[in-house]
Amino acid sequence: MNQPIPYGRQHITDEDIAAVADVLRGPFLTQGPHIGAFESAFAKYIGCHYAVAVANGTAALHLCCMALGVTEGTRVITTPITFSASANCVRYCGGEVFFADVDPATALLDIHAVRALLEQHPKGYFSGIIPVDFAGYPVDMAAFRELADEYDLWLLEDSCHSPGGSFTDSQGVAHRCGDGSLADLAIFSFHPVKHIAAGEGGMITSNDEALYKHLLRLRTHGITNKPAEFTEPYPGEPERGGWYMELQELGYNYRLTDMQAALGNSQLTRVDAMLARRQEIARRYDDAFAGTAVDIIVPPTDVVHAYHLYVIQIDDRKGLYDFLRTRNIMAQVHYIPVHLMPYYQQFGWKPGDFPNAERYYARCLSLPMFPTLTDDEQAYVIESVKEFVGA
Repeated sequence: MNQPIPYGRQHITDEDIAAVADVLRGPFLTQGPHIGAFESAFAKYIGCHYAVAVANGTAALHLCCMALGVTEGTRVITTPITFSASANCVRYCGGEVFFADVDPATALLDIHAVRALLEQHPKGYFSGIIPVDFAGYPVDMAAFRELADEYDLWLLEDSCHSPGGSFTDSQGVAHRCGDGSLADLAIFSFHPVKHIAAGEGGMITSNDEALYKHLLRLRTHGITNKPAEFTEPYPGEPERGGWYMELQELGYNYRLTDMQAALGNSQLTRVDAMLARRQEIARRYDDAFAGTAVDIIVPPTDVVHAYHLYVIQIDDRKGLYDFLRTRNIMAQVHYIPVHLMPYYQQFGWKPGDFPNAERYYARCLSLPMFPTLTDDEQAYVIESVKEFVGA
């Protein structure tokens, strides 16, 4: 291949460009009508009651931690196999991050490891859990909800990889990732390589009206201009004109722009087709690597994998990574375990703490996975991997 094949790539259509251009010609660039339209459309797609558009997925995580009451000393459990933002959001609020190992069969946070960690401490020691739908494989949030209720914990689902994904619980009920039926809050990302590309951007979903209203205020500096939410007038403020507003708590400017919302809304109109194409690509990879030295994760039939990433595992990961680069195939590694990052090692985490996560990391490689990957490009990737492993 003459042109590099990346592990992920956005797909921008003429309709997307037209949607953004319409905003540029209009009166609003930042806070305009496309934001509310995007929130409503996204909530309908996911199947939740409320959606709050924000600047990016990391901002979504941070605001969720604030709304859930994370402060200095709050202890939260998450997975070491994730992008660091899933843990950093707790640290932004002064909380303490605890990791639990992953299930080697799925690379998802292992509920048994979480339970073991909870049982090592008195009830009330921990406040919440942040499971991650890693690579697009949905976490069994019903099982985590049961565990969280047992220990009086909140649940924040990191669904950045999984819009459109779902799992079926033990009662045979299907739950879409982030639909608000199990987690208190869930978050999504609109980074260019994600299912919906808005340049940057994120979304928080929930069925909790109180959390929803709190998040709306937090994303806008903690300010409200809604009369129903006002407290007492400022000292020396005899009347409340149309200019009146209240800074009720310390928030952030984590707002999405109208331009990004228009782009996201345009992308949302074809998200099902793009998801179907990702799943088609995954099936071709699955078939190609079955019976080879390449290990793959194939979900059960009652799980709808969203395939943000297609991850293989192989003993000579570095060798394959370098070999593919000579072929102009830009495979990537997701992720270096968060507990091994220098920042987190200062809190006492060290190699050997989570052997399943570290074993996964030593062998994982993400192959190209995006809707516009052509059949010829995928065939070239498959041929190259098979050549390396001698299949």
